Amino acid sequence: MSAPAQTSSAAAGFAEDLGCCNLRWSLALLEGMVAAGISQLVLSPGARSTPVVIAAQRLEQAGHLVLTPVLDERSAGFFALGLARASLQPVALLATSGSAPAHWYPAVIEASESGLPLLLLSADRPPRLHGWGANQTIDQTRLFGAFVREFHDPGPPQPCPSRSAASQHEAVQSDAPGPSQSQAAAALKAQRALGRRAAEVSQGRHAGPVHINLPFDEPLVPGQDCNATVVIPGHALPSSSPEPTVSSTSPGTLASPPRTAFSQGSTAPGLEPTSDSEARPAALSVRAKLSGWPKGRGLIVCGPGAEQRTPVSAQADRLPLQQALAPALWRCADVLALPVLVDPLSGLRTGPGSDARVSAYDAILRNSSAAQALRPDWVLRIGRAPVSKVLGRWLEGVPAILADPAGRWSDPGHDALSRLELPAAAVCEALVAQQLVAADQEWLECWRSAEQRAWGLVAAELDAASEDGPAGLAPLTEGQVVHVLRRLIPTGEALFCGNSMPIRQLDTWWRGGDAQVALLGNRGASGIDGYLSTLAGLSAAGLHCWGLTGDLSFCHDLSGLLLAARLDRPLLVLNNDGGHIFDYLPQNGLPDFERLWQTPQRVSIGAVAALAGLQHRQVGDVVGLEQALADIGLGPAVIEVWVDPEISRRTHLGLWERLARTSTLSD
Repeated sequence: MSAPAQTSSAAAGFAEDLGCCNLRWSLALLEGMVAAGISQLVLSPGARSTPVVIAAQRLEQAGHLVLTPVLDERSAGFFALGLARASLQPVALLATSGSAPAHWYPAVIEASESGLPLLLLSADRPPRLHGWGANQTIDQTRLFGAFVREFHDPGPPQPCPSRSAASQHEAVQSDAPGPSQSQAAAALKAQRALGRRAAEVSQGRHAGPVHINLPFDEPLVPGQDCNATVVIPGHALPSSSPEPTVSSTSPGTLASPPRTAFSQGSTAPGLEPTSDSEARPAALSVRAKLSGWPKGRGLIVCGPGAEQRTPVSAQADRLPLQQALAPALWRCADVLALPVLVDPLSGLRTGPGSDARVSAYDAILRNSSAAQALRPDWVLRIGRAPVSKVLGRWLEGVPAILADPAGRWSDPGHDALSRLELPAAAVCEALVAQQLVAADQEWLECWRSAEQRAWGLVAAELDAASEDGPAGLAPLTEGQVVHVLRRLIPTGEALFCGNSMPIRQLDTWWRGGDAQVALLGNRGASGIDGYLSTLAGLSAAGLHCWGLTGDLSFCHDLSGLLLAARLDRPLLVLNNDGGHIFDYLPQNGLPDFERLWQTPQRVSIGAVAALAGLQHRQVGDVVGLEQALADIGLGPAVIEVWVDPEISRRTHLGLWERLARTSTLSD
């Protein structure tokens, strides 16, 4: 009978309270994430997530993690999205069980479509409570469906060894029932590996959200004798996004994921391996031979996300696989005389560039003669589908080659000949090196001429709008607001633009070049939700970010104003009293049009700003706008810009009419 007594004693010596086990389990997961580059965790308060919160506190105290509590999970999701967009580093989100993580869904969709790294940590009830009507218990398995890159549920924490035993990988064998020290250490090792894997996947070639569901049983708070210390194994890691190299053993392929969507025998553009061993800069380490490139006149279209870097991510040397696109792109455009159409969210509209940059395409293509004369034989598309509907429709029927290292199909017109899973910079370099395109200076000059003339007409329209009253006191139009911002935002800062009308205004009125301003927007799913929370996240990441949005987008995310202390630059709200984008759509004129489509909110923006502790100014003309910006300086405030929707509509329709009837754009 003595042996069983010894066994019981050994088991008791190994066992520890479940609260401590929950904490060690959570620490191991977060340690793996930190080792792979996580430095930010955004959490919303809750009980079931307590073990992860305590673990995160320990990591924060050790200088490895920054915690940001945000009351509303929906706002927290977009705040984390802003952090990730600015830094291009993975950001962790934490919420309790039940409906709480479901509030992340809109931000998860945007992150998935934009390729931004989020780690979604949802606390959960233990399996024994599922399906039995337990409080705050729902099925959280694969809650986010296809919008995450991976889903994991490691199950409830397993009995854990002491931290010293785990860190030294000691194996203590015993006849006692239950796991041995070595088994428990292996479980913690697996948990760390899961954290590292999730962080790596989120920022990999197909970057995006990863969901980990974490069931915990009570007690959720460890006892006072719980000795759980922070260990970050292998903290110095190689880059989590290594550049692929060209294989010399498998014709027509590259080593690791980059590949074409067609076989090498296809007449569509393809790849061939190259034996060139010339040393390459790390930023452009992919070498490929392109084959089967289309003939004739071509152009390059850079859509949203073509160049993702921001001043914050560039400072931290966080370069995605389409890294350092600008130098290779502009050299390709200059050498091969290829026009480059740059969406406002491409990351290429502003700053130094090339005479081949075209930013007035939306205006140019409203002229039927110019649209016909400038139609290309092929187009190289980089990034997602452009903001401009006019450009999107014009591109339909033009054979396209897609360059995207993540392998996305940004081809709503279904015109792609081929998809090259390569950094766009490598494609541009290959076009130059292999001389696949015959430079046609006359073709480029046609585009340059149209660009200059179109911007001349746009400037004339702005001047005409300014003459609609005393000098500087004419009613404001969106074009004048964009013109003022373009002139005043300093180099190295950013503008976060809301969806619906504001982003289209930015596309129409922001001319390419001049100050290097990062133009940003949530264009993955193009929703108006989460605007204020995303802006706060961008600012919290260290990006000096201005704001430009509409009144409905502002009202849609009022809980984001709880994060107003994070803002450090002015936010301009274009108040045209509702959703006047529908004035330009077929819905205009339908019964109950204002109530059911425009949906004006009749909210006092000044009163709302005051609740958030923000200065508020209301302006209606250029003089008032410039004075408000001068008074506020480089600080946070809400500037409500009153825009008469009828004057705005007349201005746009007048510009489009003049563009359509001019005979000089296609000369």
